[in-house]
Amino acid sequence: MATIITKPDIEISAEVKELIKHHTEEMGQVVIHFTVDNPGGHDSFIRIWPTTFLYDHHSSHRSELVHIENIVYYPNWQLCPGGKGAQFTLVFSGLPKSCTTFDFIEHCTNQGGAFEVHDIARNNSDVYYLKM
Repeated sequence: MATIITKPDIEISAEVKELIKHHTEEMGQVVIHFTVDNPGGHDSFIRIWPTTFLYDHHSSHRSELVHIENIVYYPNWQLCPGGKGAQFTLVFSGLPKSCTTFDFIEHCTNQGGAFEVHDIARNNSDVYYLKM
């Protein structure tokens, strides 16, 4: 289950912040910063599928994944260290101005399941922090 974070305690590099600022202000894109916890002592692996979208609750609009930072695309895997977890950022094409709530859904066939977060309330910045 995912948690939407309003005041994250993660460190994001100045370079990534500048890139994201450009995307959201100039291109109207949506940015989602993820923290994936892996509290156990065992390493695990994560990846993101290009078939990951944002779905507006009140229209048929689907925002596409256009850029990733600190995670790999399927079919590759990335280490999610035990006791540490991982942090990554996804950038999507913009949502309609009328959108107030949306879902984040990764369509995949991973044995461990897909990343999925429902009922995300839209904010003015279109920058979101999620913890899984």
